[in-house]
Amino acid sequence: MKKLIAMLLVLVMVFALGTAAYADDAKVGKTVMKVAFNQSAANPEYAVLQKISDDLYDATEGRYSLEIYPDASLGKQEDTIEMVMIGALEMSLVGNAIIEPLAPDFAIIATPYIYDSIDHQEKVLESNDDALKALYATTEEHGFTVLSTYSLGARNLYTRDGPVTNPEELKGLKIRVMGSDTALAMMNAMGGVAVAMGQGDVYSAIQTKTLDGAENNINTYVDLLQYEVAPYYNYSGHLLLPDELIISNMVLESMSEEDQAALRKVCAESIPYAFDLVEEAAVENQKKAEELGVTFSECDIPAFQAQCQDLIQDVAGRTEITKGMYDLIMSLRETA
Repeated sequence: MKKLIAMLLVLVMVFALGTAAYADDAKVGKTVMKVAFNQSAANPEYAVLQKISDDLYDATEGRYSLEIYPDASLGKQEDTIEMVMIGALEMSLVGNAIIEPLAPDFAIIATPYIYDSIDHQEKVLESNDDALKALYATTEEHGFTVLSTYSLGARNLYTRDGPVTNPEELKGLKIRVMGSDTALAMMNAMGGVAVAMGQGDVYSAIQTKTLDGAENNINTYVDLLQYEVAPYYNYSGHLLLPDELIISNMVLESMSEEDQAALRKVCAESIPYAFDLVEEAAVENQKKAEELGVTFSECDIPAFQAQCQDLIQDVAGRTEITKGMYDLIMSLRETA
């Protein structure tokens, strides 16, 4: 109860600061749902949330829109998901690693090297297959619903002191990962020493040599200026990490069936838009990083893949839900 009260007080103070801003031509609904977002407004997913807001306004004849709070202004993802669970915050866009401790079956869609391309991952997330629906249903007992899932592209290793292109060169290096069991197991399997850490602490940790590097997609790497402290970007392509847009069950159930259907529809339609934006941003950010002096290196991907095979099979075989998702992923890989 003390934690809940403290969380609500923080939420009230944050909202009072007015950290969200509308564009001049923004469509503002009669009911405005707040959305927490831990990246900057320059991130492609911010534009996706804006599109959802405008489309939702149109689809509900002005009854609903979104108000986006970027830059983790409502707190860390771990905090915002708790706010959503208790209905203190309507929505949040969170990394899969934040959901996984609550709904462990989500590990299957964030397992290293399980997708063979970004197009393959997009097919899985757009599939609306029964296996994906069964996975999403596992969050409902925790008070929130997954509306749609996105990806910011392939995550790669980036390091402070020189290129890292194979498991031997990675051996013993302290690499930041998100704080899920799967992410920790992944980095340890690849040969590094996994260190769970919040994104806001990564820059200084690399700068002070607490970390030897981290792993993330090129868009976040450039957006958060991490090339300044880790100028070696290594194409390990080990993970296509999903990000889920979630909504409080209490908020969703307060909407009419018609408006719920409209929300689900505009979220589903935003997925291909998101993947196109991410691809465009990745090209631009790689060019920018090259101009800033970042050294790009190709990796021995088969060597890293071999290190992760036991982890893949372990995650895939845990439950009927993970088995179903693994079968779906493999079936779409054949046509990807």
